[in-house]
Amino acid sequence: MRKKLTVLFAPINYVGPVLSSIGMAEVLRDGGHRPVFAISQAWKQKVSSVGFEIELMDDELTDDDDGGGGGQVADSAAANVEELRDLLDNISPMDKYVQTFAIMFDDLIRDIDKEEPALRTIIERVRPDIIITDHILDVPAIIQSGVPYILSYSSNPLSLDMGLEDPRLPPSLLGLSVNSDKSEWEQLRTDLKAARRPGWLKYSDWLQSKGLPPTGECQLFSPSPYATIYMFPKELDYTDQRPLPDTFHGFDNFKRSENEDKFEVPKQLSQRSGKLVYLSLGSMGSGNVDLMKRLISMLAKSEHRFIVSKGVYHDKYELADNMWGERSVPQVKVLSIVDLFITHGGNNSVTECMYFGKPMIVFPMFYDQYDNAQRVEDKGYGIRLNPYECSEQQLLQSIDKLLNDKQLAEKLQKLSQRIQNERNIENLVKLVENIANK
Repeated sequence: MRKKLTVLFAPINYVGPVLSSIGMAEVLRDGGHRPVFAISQAWKQKVSSVGFEIELMDDELTDDDDGGGGGQVADSAAANVEELRDLLDNISPMDKYVQTFAIMFDDLIRDIDKEEPALRTIIERVRPDIIITDHILDVPAIIQSGVPYILSYSSNPLSLDMGLEDPRLPPSLLGLSVNSDKSEWEQLRTDLKAARRPGWLKYSDWLQSKGLPPTGECQLFSPSPYATIYMFPKELDYTDQRPLPDTFHGFDNFKRSENEDKFEVPKQLSQRSGKLVYLSLGSMGSGNVDLMKRLISMLAKSEHRFIVSKGVYHDKYELADNMWGERSVPQVKVLSIVDLFITHGGNNSVTECMYFGKPMIVFPMFYDQYDNAQRVEDKGYGIRLNPYECSEQQLLQSIDKLLNDKQLAEKLQKLSQRIQNERNIENLVKLVENIANK
């Protein structure tokens, strides 16, 4: 009889890593195993609502809390928006890169240090057979636990090359096409390393203080010696230009099932004509209220209908008559019924959109969203636009172009059928079993 494995998920407490971890956990549960989440209070309600065991990484709930953490994810997202507000403005990908790495190492080291004692206690108490972690820095409690672990990378796989060394691909996080001017790549790598180096030196000292060796030069994380996994559809991946080691495993998506009733289009939209379009700039992007207002005013001129994920500041602006929205909407269910997705280009959003075979307009704003947007455009699955600068005419014409492209619709249908028929996410069960049983 096959052994039932206990799999401890320890993602960083950001939206993307937590949601992709839920998708993986659902597959492992369906495969007969026991997922357990080491998670913060902010995510307690979301994770427990799909039936998973919880080990809290922070203090227990106080008596005056409702016990569900209902507003805490939103509060956490709002705090992130305020902290990173400058990164939501219209500055270049390079400038955002420099600003990001000026604060990233300190913030992430602080968070890991804060959670380390609790995580060590949880690992000792749960005694998992395997750990799946989604952090972009090395986590001493996991590496030193003696438990085999899988590193899950939920960002665009171009940045799996965190050492910035591979000459076959452009440097990551800048939104460069693989067809861009290669003569510029080396200088850009030099500039990017210079931006990252001060934080990396602090990180190296911190790792050594924890009894771990430093990562490669200017590298964020060390690949797991057991397995490193990432999500990106084969049709978008870079493995045709840069093969990865055998310990790296790509999956089309880590889409969660969201086992709830089917999403019903609200009456105010169902009674209107026009195609159905979904707009979401993610938990961070939607925090730029001025930008959301800008897009709403342009989309109000469209003949089509819009479902809008309004974000943490949902009460600070109004939607047009051809729109309906709430602070958050069930994205997976909404994507299954719409005709087009206007997205910030987060990795979960892109892979979920490809699963359902929908064309997309990508408005990149931050981190790997630039690379996702460029790859989608390069491969002919959508259009990349600058959300701060595109004109009303550009946006409305792009919407109509994608909605009327029959060749693209056929191409996306074939891609969707392949992903849904292959269900390669189920290979995760065998991978976990092989590692845990060695």
